Amino acid sequence: MTPAEADPAAAPRCPVTGATPSGAVPSQSTPPEPTPLLGAAYKRDPYDLYRTMREAGPVHRVRFPSGIAAWLVTGHEAAQQTLSDPRLGKNHALGNDYWRSLASIMPEPQHSQLQVHLLHQDPPRHTALRRLVLDAFAPRRVEELRPRFQELADTLVDALPSAGGADLVAGFAAHYPFQVLAEVIGLPPRLAARFDRDWGKVVQPVGPDDPGRPAYEGRLRGLQAYIADVVADKREHRSADLLGRLVLAQQQGELTKEELDSMVFQLLVAGQEPVTNQLTTMLVTLLRHPGQLAKLREEPALMPRAIEELLRYDSAFELTTWRFLAADSDLHGTRVPAGDSVIVSLCAANRDPARFPDADTLDLARTPNSHLAFGHGIHFCPGAALARAELQIALGTLLTRLPGLRPAGDLDELAWIPAVLARGVNELPVAYDERRA
Repeated sequence: MTPAEADPAAAPRCPVTGATPSGAVPSQSTPPEPTPLLGAAYKRDPYDLYRTMREAGPVHRVRFPSGIAAWLVTGHEAAQQTLSDPRLGKNHALGNDYWRSLASIMPEPQHSQLQVHLLHQDPPRHTALRRLVLDAFAPRRVEELRPRFQELADTLVDALPSAGGADLVAGFAAHYPFQVLAEVIGLPPRLAARFDRDWGKVVQPVGPDDPGRPAYEGRLRGLQAYIADVVADKREHRSADLLGRLVLAQQQGELTKEELDSMVFQLLVAGQEPVTNQLTTMLVTLLRHPGQLAKLREEPALMPRAIEELLRYDSAFELTTWRFLAADSDLHGTRVPAGDSVIVSLCAANRDPARFPDADTLDLARTPNSHLAFGHGIHFCPGAALARAELQIALGTLLTRLPGLRPAGDLDELAWIPAVLARGVNELPVAYDERRA
């Protein structure tokens, strides 16, 4: 028996969480303080912290800006197993009082009315709801719509300055995913024109005492009123598109009103903002690697594989949403209380050297590439095929039509969005030569 086996406290521990290599936190009278996952430095580059955690073990106690302490899963194998673990549920009703007191950031009545979508459901309800949206995002349909997606991308690039430079978020990334989404789900142009991107910030937690709380609640009310208008319009003008089918399903009793509103909420927010963020992270990565950017421009056939590597290297979905155990249970060697929140770090899993050789190296030709950027298991992103097509078209268009694409400032000075679960930037100034037709 080794000294560490005889005395778990003697085992080497993660300096930030106190975890042993097995992932278990040694028995102590006072548990280690959870590692805070917040701040500008963390959002700019979380990978050193994730590496430290991953090397110490798969499960760690962390604290989010709301004050909630949660259990973070980091390694690729552990992440994959956690994402398909039938013991872990997504329904918020499984959360304990401690979690509910701090993590139910969205106030009532909106929490009850907008949070019963796919991400927060378990089988069999999750299965029934997911079935309603799958056809709209099927790979076959996405391929049929590619020419239209290309038209949308070219129109946005046509509107950029002909030379000099631009902010690629304000001029492209903030608009393209929403325009694509509107086409796919059947959002009428007159309603699409009214959508305020600021409403997407409702997924960035703001606690009850935060000075930004009034603005946050204003966004919620604005978005909820917009959703009501979308539903009313689809009731009046019946259609065979996804929004029309969801409204019909509610009228036929397949969905509750709250489920309908929540699914529209999920489509409008989760269906486009993550793609905007992913496009910005990919652009930042390529701008940091000009040799790889040039290679991708010169070898367009590399684009599908490059997209997978860019998704792995820096995923816009940094962390998953909450999961809960119904009973106190062992999770990869760590005892997790019932109702505590369990989060998977997709970014940490995607940089795990146990799965990816030279994991911190960007290799656009990497294969195989079993990244988890779209999740895993029954909650694997139903819009993955659409996101891949959008990203391929967007990057291909920008690299082809904006020769000499380069940063217009210090990339280290970019402000990363403060969203807990997501990575991306709200501004990305670039320079380029004469725009190509």
